[in-house]
Amino acid sequence: MTDPDRIWNEASLRLRAEIGDGPFSSYIAPSAVRIDGGGQLILVTPTGYARDWVRKNALRRLNELWLGLDGLSRRLEVRCRAEVTSAPPASSMASAVAMQPLSGAPLSAAHEQTPMAPTVGPVTDGARAVRAAGLQERLTFDSFVEGQGNAFALAIARQTASWADGHFNPIFFCGPYGYGKTHLLNAIAWEAQRLRPDAKVVYLTAERFLSTFVKAMQDRSTAAFKESLRSADMLLLDDVQFVGGKASTQEELLSTLTALIEDGKRIVLSADRPPMALNEVEPRLRSHLAAGLTCPVEPADRALKIAVAENRLAAFARMGVVSGEASREVLEQVVDRTPGSVRELEGAVNTLAAAAGSRLSSLGVEETLTLLGSALRGGPERRITVDEIQKTVAEHFNMKQADLLSERRTRAVARPRQIAMWLCKQHTTRSYPDIGRRFGGRDHTTVLHGVRKIEELMPLDDQIARDVEALTRKLRG
Repeated sequence: MTDPDRIWNEASLRLRAEIGDGPFSSYIAPSAVRIDGGGQLILVTPTGYARDWVRKNALRRLNELWLGLDGLSRRLEVRCRAEVTSAPPASSMASAVAMQPLSGAPLSAAHEQTPMAPTVGPVTDGARAVRAAGLQERLTFDSFVEGQGNAFALAIARQTASWADGHFNPIFFCGPYGYGKTHLLNAIAWEAQRLRPDAKVVYLTAERFLSTFVKAMQDRSTAAFKESLRSADMLLLDDVQFVGGKASTQEELLSTLTALIEDGKRIVLSADRPPMALNEVEPRLRSHLAAGLTCPVEPADRALKIAVAENRLAAFARMGVVSGEASREVLEQVVDRTPGSVRELEGAVNTLAAAAGSRLSSLGVEETLTLLGSALRGGPERRITVDEIQKTVAEHFNMKQADLLSERRTRAVARPRQIAMWLCKQHTTRSYPDIGRRFGGRDHTTVLHGVRKIEELMPLDDQIARDVEALTRKLRG
């Protein structure tokens, strides 16, 4: 199948069954697939908030479904309507454009640093090939870029992969979307399997866990499903937050974790926030998730992002996609104009590599900006501070900045305070504990609750969505 419209119809139907009618109707149904002048398939969402939601919650699974249907192995990017001017429907150019992606795997916060082979090569023999389903060959420890925000998580990941005796089980990696959690889980799986070839190492995304469990119930083969997981020596489960709200799946996951822990088997999990902040997850399961070691993966700083860009371009050079090295000024401009996650930065670097080719080393800043075009944001984003956010929110809601820091809990104060916390998490690199300290010494769990509350309300409350959008425009000036 190569017709984008047919692929989209089939992929979106499958996605709807997995994420439910509510999120699908809010974010996926109003979107459409288009194709840009360079042949890139784009999922166009109606708003920037919908774009961010899709990137965070659905894009990876959507691309898995798309790749399973598309005979040309293309991938989707997601942009909001304001970022796309005149891209035609995908079907109108499907026959004229057959552009292969530069990389067939989702990108994360880690990249090839040296021309070394992957820690573990492709798995081809039957039993191990089944266990490695879903793993990405390039996501190994050799290709992970270490920085201040991920050093602790990387050290724990290496220790876990070495099968060293430890006191913590499960290991739980948490942090924002796009900063390397999936890369760490992949790297652990590859290295653990290399060190113990006869061990059963199982890697699953939460979505795949869910869909496989549902299918097992439909086929009345739950016993085989249970055995396939509970016989694992190491189980790695990515994006655990997606099991929230699904009672039977949570019960099965809890039973699986309990059985594995009692047998002394290793468990590694990841989510976009700490275990006790997974409000949709049943309390008993949350308690099990939090019983081991929680490792935060913090957002990348500027130096780490520049290193990521350099290593990604070096990988393209080894593949023959580009020649030479980009200048420091070019790299800094690309990093400064993609202030979001490392995945967004990699998208810009991929575009640069495809557009520049053999001219990479000769590119100047102006030509780079011209080549990248809409792949970059409008200009370098100035640094937004917590104090500025507090002042802007207080002015918007006609209150004093001191009110946001006070102990007052009336809705007229609490809701603006939660919005301010959400904005701090979105527009600064401050951690939850740091934000809490700057809001009158509050605990980080209070900040987590506030951020999550605003995320829940924005799709449901038009006024809050308008307030957040207006405040974001003011902050970006």
